Amino acid sequence: MTRSEPTASRSLQQWPLLVVVVGVVVGITVTFLGDSTWRLGCVVVGLSLLVGAAERLVLPRRAAGLLEVRGRAFDVIVLTLGGLAVLVLAMAVPGGR
Repeated sequence: MTRSEPTASRSLQQWPLLVVVVGVVVGITVTFLGDSTWRLGCVVVGLSLLVGAAERLVLPRRAAGLLEVRGRAFDVIVLTLGGLAVLVLAMAVPGGR
């Protein structure tokens, strides 16, 4: 069984997804740090999804890696709607206390 590309090279092609996943993990971590940081964490998650939408929009099909789920329009719309929903909900929830 021969492979056309080494494993390390194939793994590096997944950087667009890694950027989004790292942003979401950072946002969730910030959310759980304390009572006053939940909104900032949600904003980081929402922005990470919007970054994923931008990556999917501008990167060629081959470079999008695992961000490519369906067609480009579908992927961009789903990531954009998800990111905007998280941002709007984070801003719409009253602060409390």
